[in-house]
Order: sequence, then C-alpha cells, then structure tokens
Amino acid sequence: MAPTLVRAPFHHAGWIYEEKVDGWRMLGYKDRDRVRLVSRNGVDHTRRFAGIAAAISKLSARTLVLDGEVAIYDEQLRSRFDWLREPDAAVATPPLLMAFDVLYRDGRDLSARPLRDRRARLEDIVAGSELVFPVRRLASDGLVAWQQVMERGYEGYVAKDEASAYEGGATRRWLKVKQKGWTVEEDRWQRRISTPAKRAT
Repeated sequence: MAPTLVRAPFHHAGWIYEEKVDGWRMLGYKDRDRVRLVSRNGVDHTRRFAGIAAAISKLSARTLVLDGEVAIYDEQLRSRFDWLREPDAAVATPPLLMAFDVLYRDGRDLSARPLRDRRARLEDIVAGSELVFPVRRLASDGLVAWQQVMERGYEGYVAKDEASAYEGGATRRWLKVKQKGWTVEEDRWQRRISTPAKRAT
C-alpha cells in the first residue's frame, strides 16, 4: 500500500497523521522460528538487519506479516536515511523497524480490517520489543501535525483514513506530504529546514 504524494498539509476528520520515516520500506515475515525481511522490490535483507530479524522472532505471534520502514535515528530522534548506507559515529540508535501496519497474524488475514483496528493489534504485538516499534503518531489535527513535522525536522507526514483497509499499490486513502527542499537522497540532509508555519486563528 503506497501513499499518494500531495503538495500541501491538510486536515481531514477521521484521519490520523504519522511521522514519515526516512528509511527503507520493508516487510517483515515471521513463520514460527523463521523470519525474513524483504524490501519493496523483493530483495532479502534479513542478514543485513539481523538484529531486527531476531527481535521479530521474539514477538509472541507464531505467524506474522508487518509493514514498516527500517530506520536509524540521530540524537534528535530524526530518521537518517544516509546512515543506513554509511553509519555515523553519532548515531543514537541501531537499525530499527518502525512498523506502521500488520497484515497477518496467527493464521488470520487482517488486511480487510480498518486501520484503527490493525494499529491497535500492531501496538499489542510489538509491545516490549527493543528494535521493533509502532511508527510515531502526530497530533490529531493535520495542520498541528504539520507544525510538529517542521519543528522536529521530520521528512514529512503520512495521513491515513482510519477506516481504510490495506490495499495493494497506490492509494488516496493514505496521503503523504514532504517538506519543501527535501531533495534527492545524497542531498536531503543538506537542506535548510523551513521555519514552522503559523496556524491561522
């Protein structure tokens, strides 16, 4: 399920707003003791992120499919894509799986369930893990959430319809907004973070 990029932040009733993690999109598969981490283009990264794989293996679900982003965070808790390729001595975290959805658990396909239900199940599944976390939620108002993005130096946010089922491919029930000036991978941390916009009263 891929969010559609839109130009400007917004607020929709019944939607939630999550940090847009600057990492590698990854699916985590667990079948009892066997775990695989597979990228969006089908590359197996299980060995590369062995710590995350081991953390998934410890989760209580016997069978599981998680969708999320592998990310490394700096001391200000901003995800740093460039450090996945070239780790920096100043990293604050090891590679983490920031999970934003659960599609399957213990023989049950959850993809048709509404997002609000899947999120609750996800939080229960990963509770207590040291390397697998639910992606961070922002304010419930989309415009306030955007202020948080700007203040904290996040790449952007992903807005999601809480009633949405999980669908293959691109969707407009998930929308993403990025900071202006967030450029190609090599330059994204050379950008100037914009001044937070003021909310109209």
